Amino acid sequence: MDTGEAAERFVRVWARAWAEHDVDALLELYAEDCVHRSMPFREPHRGRAELGGYLRWSFASERVREVRFSAPVVGRHGVAVAEFRVLAEEDGEPSTLAGCVLARFDGAGLAVETRDYWHTEAGHREPAGTLFLN
Repeated sequence: MDTGEAAERFVRVWARAWAEHDVDALLELYAEDCVHRSMPFREPHRGRAELGGYLRWSFASERVREVRFSAPVVGRHGVAVAEFRVLAEEDGEPSTLAGCVLARFDGAGLAVETRDYWHTEAGHREPAGTLFLN
């Protein structure tokens, strides 16, 4: 599978599965020995089992209203990036999470390495600018 196809599948599945908290569908996007960093300076989640634990923990107090991903931007060496925005309620309060994910895919189209950069705001908001999300 080429990187563009893998990246498009990745954002399509993430958008649906995040909204539904479908951890199993998300884990199918990743290689068994994947490495995921949920923030640049946190310790990585290594392998599907650790990633699954992190996702279940992340989703525990979140009620999703809407998830949106940009079309991925594909680079060299199996790497792609996409922006995302999530309207949710955290512990009953409206919140917006906006960020981007960088992913490197193997030849089978599975994510072998991912890194997120994100920020949360109180209330439901749209990120400023129109570079990716539009």
